[in-house]
Amino acid sequence: MNIVVMGSGAIGSLFGALLSTKHTVTLIGRHDHVHAIKTDGLRIHGKTEVVVRPSVAKSIKEVYPLIDLLLFTVKSYDTLIASRQLALHIDEQTPILSLQNGLGNVEKISRFIPQRQILAGVTTHGSIFPKPGTIYHTGFGDTTIGEIHGKTTGRVQQICDTFNEVGITTTISKNIVAALWEKSIINSSINPLTAFFQCKNGSLLQNPLLESIVERVCEESTAIAQTNGFPPSSQNMVQKTKQVICETAHNQSSMLQSIQKGKRTEIDAINGKLVEVGKKHHVETTLNELLLYLVKSRVPST
Repeated sequence: MNIVVMGSGAIGSLFGALLSTKHTVTLIGRHDHVHAIKTDGLRIHGKTEVVVRPSVAKSIKEVYPLIDLLLFTVKSYDTLIASRQLALHIDEQTPILSLQNGLGNVEKISRFIPQRQILAGVTTHGSIFPKPGTIYHTGFGDTTIGEIHGKTTGRVQQICDTFNEVGITTTISKNIVAALWEKSIINSSINPLTAFFQCKNGSLLQNPLLESIVERVCEESTAIAQTNGFPPSSQNMVQKTKQVICETAHNQSSMLQSIQKGKRTEIDAINGKLVEVGKKHHVETTLNELLLYLVKSRVPST
């Protein structure tokens, strides 16, 4: 397959590197990352040890238009501008797989690209972007993808097979929208706390106070999601959240990485979106609002 990764950060670069072992891959990224890959290759360390040399570009304008799959991994706050650029240079048959954090990304992409071209996915792989040209794979995880309408199509099966072929353990969901809500609930309970307290995921269960906060945030986020048709109980989601924390104990959340680099976070697409939905349905949002404020206070420009 001819695969293009738009948004070659920690996850995009990790997936692109693995896919490039068996497929033609082009990574679209920032100048310093592109330059480093051109010079010394893309180096993956940690759980995966590999050096690959995929094609690289700084813009979709530089990519040949015949693309079999576009992996969309830009930050949530860049979704609109990236989608606008993409719409001018992509074939109407090209499938776009959004593998992003937060809620509302599919809706943003579909402002410029027909929703029939869009698939969505979630992953629990952990990765860190320590410097241009280098990614540290901190933890293996599972990846779930699906069509927005829930059907198992030939293209989603092909993408699933392609991912599994290179070691990205992937399954197909018939309700990927529910999977996006589930991940957002989990992220809302983990990411902002690790970002504010500057700790790895596992620390949240090592401190009784932090563990209690995780539980309360998760319960509030689940109650908000339930107003939007998300059925699982808060007890079930608290259990799943703690399981993710245990499985990613040594990981640094993407939000913590952003804070450490003084960069904008995706808090608006996670806790911010939950606050928006909660207020619309007159549900309690106090804890999510507090986390939204605390994380933004860490990076004044967000």
